[in-house]
Amino acid sequence: MSLEDSASKFRLPTNVKPFHYDLTIRTDLDRFEFDGTVKIHLDVKEPTSKIVLNSDGLQLDNVYIRSDSSNEDHTPSDCSVNEKDKRVTFTFPATFEAGSKLELGIRFAGELKDGVIGYFKSSYEKDGQKKYYSLTQFEAAFARRAFPCWDEPALKATFDITLVSKADTVNLSNSAVISEETFSDESQSHASLKQAFPLLDNHWKITKFQTTPIMSSYIVAFANGPFEFTETTVHLTVSNKTVPLRVYATADIIHQTQFALDVTAKVLPLYEKFFDVPYPLPKLDTLAADLVGAMENWGLIIGHTSMMLLDPKKADMASKKRVATGQSHEIAHMWFGNITTMEWWDYLYLNEGFATLMGEVIAIEHSRSSDQIHHSSTDTWTALWRSIVNCLHIPSKLLVPAQIAFIFDALSYSKAASVLRMLSAYVGKERFLKGVSLYLKDNMYGNTVTNDLWKGIAAATGFDVPKLMDSWIKKTGFPVVTVTETSTGIRVRQDRFLETGIAEEKDNKTLWSIPLNILTQDANGKPVVDRTTLLETREQYFPLDTSKTFKLNAGTNGIYRVLYISERLSKIAQEILKSDSCFTLEDKLGLVKDCMALSKAALMRLSSALNLIDAMRQEEEYLVWSTISKSLDDISSIWKDRTEIHELLDEFCRSLFKPIVKKLGYDYSANDSIDITQLRTTAISHCAVAKDTDVVNELRRRFDHYMKTGDDSKIPADLESATYRVAVEYGGRDEYNAVKDIFQKSPTPSAKIGAMYDMALEH
Repeated sequence: MSLEDSASKFRLPTNVKPFHYDLTIRTDLDRFEFDGTVKIHLDVKEPTSKIVLNSDGLQLDNVYIRSDSSNEDHTPSDCSVNEKDKRVTFTFPATFEAGSKLELGIRFAGELKDGVIGYFKSSYEKDGQKKYYSLTQFEAAFARRAFPCWDEPALKATFDITLVSKADTVNLSNSAVISEETFSDESQSHASLKQAFPLLDNHWKITKFQTTPIMSSYIVAFANGPFEFTETTVHLTVSNKTVPLRVYATADIIHQTQFALDVTAKVLPLYEKFFDVPYPLPKLDTLAADLVGAMENWGLIIGHTSMMLLDPKKADMASKKRVATGQSHEIAHMWFGNITTMEWWDYLYLNEGFATLMGEVIAIEHSRSSDQIHHSSTDTWTALWRSIVNCLHIPSKLLVPAQIAFIFDALSYSKAASVLRMLSAYVGKERFLKGVSLYLKDNMYGNTVTNDLWKGIAAATGFDVPKLMDSWIKKTGFPVVTVTETSTGIRVRQDRFLETGIAEEKDNKTLWSIPLNILTQDANGKPVVDRTTLLETREQYFPLDTSKTFKLNAGTNGIYRVLYISERLSKIAQEILKSDSCFTLEDKLGLVKDCMALSKAALMRLSSALNLIDAMRQEEEYLVWSTISKSLDDISSIWKDRTEIHELLDEFCRSLFKPIVKKLGYDYSANDSIDITQLRTTAISHCAVAKDTDVVNELRRRFDHYMKTGDDSKIPADLESATYRVAVEYGGRDEYNAVKDIFQKSPTPSAKIGAMYDMALEH
C-alpha cells in the first residue's frame, strides 16, 4: 500500500466539502447534558450518494439532506457507525451531482462528562457548594465529540453558532454576541427552537453569535456557566478598529485576571503590526478554567487557571513569566495557526513552533515596560533546546488520528521554535517577519505545508531558505562544532551531538548548514561579527588572527554546541573578566550552556567549565546567574550518589551564591528592579539547595512563624518554593502536612505549584 493510500484510509473522503455550519447547542448544567441541531452546507465535488463525517459518542437522529436543485428532503436509507475511526456514514436513495450544493441536517445529543476533551463540565466551590460550568477543548480531533462535523484542519468552514442555556448563566463563543434574549412561547422566532427543544421555557435564554471567519473545526469553542469578567479595549492600527478584550473566570478567581488582560492589550496590536494582517474577529476573550494547558480557539482563548491567573497581592516572577509567555503564545496563534493553518497534523510545528518563538521570545522582548514582565528572549531561547538533543526530524509523517496527541512535544514546540529563531537571526528579524507576513497574505484562510513558509521568507530575504533549513527540519538532533587552531586560522568540524558525546559513525551522517557567526576583534579591539559564513561540509578551514579573541555562534542564535581547545577557553575566561569585554550577555549565556553540556557529555573537562564559571563571579546580570544555577543543578544531579564530589560541588555553589545573598538580603521591595528581584530569588534558592546553613535556617525560621501564626507575610511570593522545599526537606510530618495544606487550599496558582513541586522532591 502506498503512503498516499495509507493516508486516505485515515482521512475523510473528499466527495463533499463543508463550507458553512448553522450550529445550535443547548446546555443543561443541572442534568449534565447537551443537545443540538446542525445544518451543514456542502459543496459536492464528485457524484455521490454517501456522506461520511466525524462523530464520537453522540446520539444522532432526525437526519435529512436537501439539494439546492429541489426542495425535497431525503432521509438516509442506511446509517453505519465506525467506532474505531469515529465516523458515521449516511447512504441516501438519491445520487447528488458534482457542482451541486447540499444542506445536511442532524439532531444530536451527548453527556457533559468530567474530562478535558470535547465538550465537558468542570466545577468550583462557592459558599461551600459545588458549582458547574461547561467548556470545550477540540484540538486535535475532538470537535466530533460536541457536534457531527468534518473534523480535519483542512476542511474549513464558517460557523453561525447559537447557544441555548439557563438564563442566569453566561454564554461564550468565538465571535461576538449579536443578540441575546429570554425564550418565549409567544415569540414566532422561537417556534423552531421549541420544536427542537420541547422543554424550553422562560428560564432559558438564546445567545446568537456573529458568523465566524472560515476556520478549522478544532478552533471552534463555546462555554457556559456563571462567569464574570474584567475588560478593556485596544485600538488596532492595521485594521483601524477598536477591539474589546475580556478575561472571564468564576467569581472566586476573577480578581486574578487583570495581568492576563494587560498582556493581551499589549501583545494583540503588536502582532497585527508585525504581520501587517488585520485581526479578523470583532473581539478577543480569554477564559481561565479547568483545562490542560491552553487552547488558541479563535476569539476565545481557554487556558488553565495556573496559566491565566495572577494574584495581584502576592505573585512571584515565575508566575508572571508563565502568564505573559503563555498568553502571548496563544495570541500568536490568532494569525499563525488560525488564519493560516497546517494542512495536516504532521505539520503541527508550523503552528506551535512559530507561536513559541513569537509568544515566548519575540513578543515579550518587544513589549517590555515598567509595568510588564521583563523577560529576556535569550533566557527562553537558551532553555528551548535543552531537551531536543535526540529529537527526531520534523515533520514526522503522521497518518493515524490516534497518534496526534503524541506530537504535542519538544519536537513541535522547542526544536521548531529554535530552528525558526536561528533562521530569523541569520536572515535578519525584520526581513524574517516580512517573510512571515507574505506567507500569511499568500495563504489567507488556507492550509499550508513547510515549503509555503520557506517561500514567503525566501521572497522577503533572497536566501535559498529550503537549502539552509532542510537539514535542520528533516534530520535528527543537532551538531557540535569542534574548533582547532593554527597560527593563521581555525579548522572547524561538525558532528552530531549526543548527551553521551559525539555520535558513532553510523549515526553521524548528517551535514547541517551551520551559520557560524564568527566574532573577532578589529584593530581597536571592538567586536566584529561575520554573519555570512556557513559550514556546509564536514570540515572547513577559515583564516583569522588566532592571537586575538574570537568566538563562534556570536549571539547564541545557532542550535549547536561549540567545543574549543582548553587554551582558547582560558583566553575566553580572561576576556570575560574584562570590564569592556567584547562578549554580549547572550555570548556569556551560550558559553556557560555549551561548556556545561560538553563536560556532561565527557567532551570537555569539568574543571574547564567550572573555571569559566569562576571567571563570572563579578557578574551582575540575573540571566547569567540563572544560567549558571541551572547548569550546576544539571551537573550536580550526575554526582548525587558520589557524596564527596557532590559536597565539593555544593561548596563551590555556596561560594558563588552566598555573597549575592549577603549583598541583597531576603526582603523584597517594590523599588527593586525585576532583575534584582529574580537574582535574589535565584541566589537564595540555590544556596538552599546547596545546603547553606544560614540560608536554610532563615527560611525555616520564616516557615515556623507561618506554622505558629498562620501569617505568611514573612514568606515573599518569590521565596515560596524555596521555603516550602526547606520546610519539607528539613522538617518533619507537621511541616510536610502544612505544605500539603497550602497545596490543597491556597487560592493562588504560584503557591499551589510551589507546594506541589516541593512535596514531590526526593530527599
